[in-house]
Amino acid sequence: MKPTGHHFLGYETSRKKQGSFTSIDATNGEPLPGTFAEATGEEIDRALTLAQQCAMELRDMDRGRRADFLDAIANHMEAQGDELLERAAAETALPLPRLRSERGRTMNQLRMFAGVVRDGSFLEARLDSADPKRKPPKPDVRRMQRALGPVVVFGASNFPLAFSVAGGDTASALAAGCPVVVKGHPNHPGTSELVARSVLLAAKECDMPDGTFSMVQGRSHEVGLALVQHPYTCAVGFTGSLRGGRALLDAAATRNVPIPVYAEMGSVNPSFVLRKAMAERGTSLTKGFATSVCMGVGQFCTNPGLIVAMDDRPTKALLDSLGQELAGIEAGIMLHQAILDTYDGAVRQRRTDEDLTSHVPLRDTPGRAAPALFSVPAKVFLDRPELADEMFGPSSLVVLCQTEDEMLSVARSLDGQLTASIHANEDDHELAQKLTTLVEQHVGRMVYNDFPTGVEVGPAMQHGGPYPATTDARSTSVGTAAISRFLRPVAWQDAPNDLLPVELRNDNPCGLVRLVDGVWDFPPSV
Repeated sequence: MKPTGHHFLGYETSRKKQGSFTSIDATNGEPLPGTFAEATGEEIDRALTLAQQCAMELRDMDRGRRADFLDAIANHMEAQGDELLERAAAETALPLPRLRSERGRTMNQLRMFAGVVRDGSFLEARLDSADPKRKPPKPDVRRMQRALGPVVVFGASNFPLAFSVAGGDTASALAAGCPVVVKGHPNHPGTSELVARSVLLAAKECDMPDGTFSMVQGRSHEVGLALVQHPYTCAVGFTGSLRGGRALLDAAATRNVPIPVYAEMGSVNPSFVLRKAMAERGTSLTKGFATSVCMGVGQFCTNPGLIVAMDDRPTKALLDSLGQELAGIEAGIMLHQAILDTYDGAVRQRRTDEDLTSHVPLRDTPGRAAPALFSVPAKVFLDRPELADEMFGPSSLVVLCQTEDEMLSVARSLDGQLTASIHANEDDHELAQKLTTLVEQHVGRMVYNDFPTGVEVGPAMQHGGPYPATTDARSTSVGTAAISRFLRPVAWQDAPNDLLPVELRNDNPCGLVRLVDGVWDFPPSV
């Protein structure tokens, strides 16, 4: 690959003569081929102006054509073969099998949203017929979802494909009929450029309007803030740190016209292990937690960073066996040096904390992240809220409870989370029900007798949660419901039939399933 340093603006490219940066090989710290340019204000404005100019055309486009575009993106990503995967591996240190699986997920997301677009159910068409004889007369009202307009998407460091240039945010926004401007992640700019090429090839192949998709690069915070604060930006998709997500949320709130920021930020994903499950499934729990904690060097947003259990003999046995298991797992290379430095600092701080007990021996692993495991009495945990903060990396904290009431108190103390897990046998179900009632208020997804890493992409998935896990607990960044983030409802009252969107016209020319006078109406072909 020979990166050009270009920004993708519609179908054009441009180069900034200064402010360039290079990509770094995450495995050895050496520069990788290619120079990437810091986006200028003029380039950001051009990308969003192009997006604004094509927004209505894209919104009103035949849905089949838009679906074909999403399918074509997946096809072009697949056609890139190992070139894309090898560049992503060099920039992120993620292994090729993981990246191959992630590319498959990315293509499946695109094709899944293509199916959603063709189906049309996301439009939620509703028709209430007029009744002129009623007093007062009842009007004819018809309602459906419409695309918001240009969406800015920020690439994620830990998912260079599935949550980045052509990931779930981009796929769902394009499916909704919104133009997209992506900010490539500065730590994998070459990967970002390769994926952007696939999107642009698909756009040309499907004759999409200029501005349907653009990408800019940049390391500076100013580039991101300029994208969020641009007057044509209508919504933002972000996956990353609490600090970064909060900065974008605050920037969006101070605009003359505030806009929604759908940011997925941080989560410790607590796992509650109840007595009977602990006593009867210690070995499988040890293996499961070790795998889940260390998956992707602990850099999954659903990493189980908190385990809550009773302070008894089976739990002590789990701590010993889990500590031994983690000690035997090879230290891994993290996504980039800043993440490793933060993780190492957090581990050092916890090792010197007198309230905590370490269960994994200290290892000298320069340049790599070694797994860590700590425990703390529940009383201390409840008195020190900072212990519930996310520690991004292959580490977990076990909270030891003296009573079931203390475990329930830990559940009540939680901030918003992406997931929570409950490991319970049938004899544990009374406490499991109490925990479910409490924990459900704090999470987006409840997991039972399993581990939270791994997020199935499907219509029923909820990948979100109350703040600080995300900025909007009503949304999901995974699954078909993600499309709703980039839509808004519009109603037409007493509109002449030929002035209505085609999806709401009397003869239902699009063959949609619609709610007519409170009853679902299925066209003959459905």
